[in-house]
Amino acid sequence: MRIGEFVKQKRKQAKLTQPELALKAGVGLRFVRELEQGKETLRLDKVNQVLQLFGYQAGPVLMNREE
Repeated sequence: MRIGEFVKQKRKQAKLTQPELALKAGVGLRFVRELEQGKETLRLDKVNQVLQLFGYQAGPVLMNREE
């Protein structure tokens, strides 16, 4: 699951709107929208601000690679 999908799922489970999530996380509404839409160039510190609300943080994930 991509991080934007994950955040959207967690936000909906918490019954938060995008503006409410942005306010609680201390980030802008535009950032939340871009994160949920899968924008590839976002600041990791801000991503972690959002994830922290749900008890998570971004970290390395092993990619499936064919060698």
